[in-house]
Amino acid sequence: MDVRNYALVTAAYWGFTLSDGALRMLVLLYFHQLGYTPVSLAFLFLLYEFCGILTNLFGGWVGSRIGLRITLFAGLAFQVIALVMLSFVQPTWTPAISVAYVMASQALSGIAKDLTKMSSKSAVKLLVTGSSDADRQSALFKWVAILTGSKNALKGLGFLLGGVLLGWIGFVASLWAMAGVLTIILVVSVFMLNADMGRSKSKAKFSQLFSKSREINVLSISRFFLFSSRDVWFVVGLPVFLASQLSWGFAGVGAFLAAWVIGYGMVQAMAPRLVSTSGGATTKARAAQWWGFALVVVSAAMALAIQTDFHPTASVLIGLAVFGIVFAVNSSVHSYLILAYTDSDQVALNVGFYYMANACGRLAGTLLSGVMYLYAGLGGCLWTSTALVVAAVVTTLWLPTKDESVSTESGKNNDLPLEVSTA
Repeated sequence: MDVRNYALVTAAYWGFTLSDGALRMLVLLYFHQLGYTPVSLAFLFLLYEFCGILTNLFGGWVGSRIGLRITLFAGLAFQVIALVMLSFVQPTWTPAISVAYVMASQALSGIAKDLTKMSSKSAVKLLVTGSSDADRQSALFKWVAILTGSKNALKGLGFLLGGVLLGWIGFVASLWAMAGVLTIILVVSVFMLNADMGRSKSKAKFSQLFSKSREINVLSISRFFLFSSRDVWFVVGLPVFLASQLSWGFAGVGAFLAAWVIGYGMVQAMAPRLVSTSGGATTKARAAQWWGFALVVVSAAMALAIQTDFHPTASVLIGLAVFGIVFAVNSSVHSYLILAYTDSDQVALNVGFYYMANACGRLAGTLLSGVMYLYAGLGGCLWTSTALVVAAVVTTLWLPTKDESVSTESGKNNDLPLEVSTA
């Protein structure tokens, strides 16, 4: 394990994630305070998610040609620009101008987020080593879970930070403070991170963006449904419900979302203790199916409780806690599978494609969150979530779950981790 470079990549990803979570909460609560409707709030984040789709698709190709180090730096730099740009928005602007301007700044932030995420998660495949194939497979699952889990825990802290900063120093000062800290992280990363990671030995052709194995395509489709099922209630529906229906304050909303995401991240980091680390991709594919079915049951029960007005506050607090636990294990298993299914020389391309599907799901979930909450409340958001989880589980049925070789672009067995290189 290349501990030094793994720690540097992780630290940069942590700093970015903290700012990203805080920015999301700042924008949501600030513009809700100004009287924006749920649909308008959803539109503020549409370009954020749409640019994430394009960034993951083309960023993986770019990363495979110039290296993940450069794409990581670019992600941090774009986030600084987005924060500074957003600080110039004025409450006196017309809603149309404000929405357009914020969407543009969020577009930059979306590019930043997915460049940073794609670079960091791809790097894990290249930095993990082991004395045997089994050791590398187990270590890969462990370190992916730690990176993903810690990222989500810090994103939760970012939600809390955003709510606290908004009430403490205001919208503009919060943005400038985060831009300053992120600039320091970028400068430190430029001087200390020296690993030339992720550059393909042969120049990747543009046509390879869409030339994937069946396993990667199936997993990407499932990821689309999985993350749209979360964001359909999480992005707009839940925060607005807590603020308008339960009369929670900014700090309260931020604290609850923070606690949820932190807990979700902790469960992701502990996923190797909940799912057997023995076996390879076929074993984890079966786990994805069983944990996906459990998520269907939890989501449907929560939707029914909200629809029948069964102790709304308790149903939200307890139901979302259980949903978060099951969803976290699903997400962690999926994150492992995409690395297990890909060749090290194509890791940036394939991870970028996979997270493009993730961004597509977030875009669909974001739009549906505003629309469904406007017309059917939080209950409508949760029933839509249930349907999307069902689609995600059905898709995983096409993943290979028998002890047989699974084809990749390189034709190797996915139960064995492919060549790990620190080049």
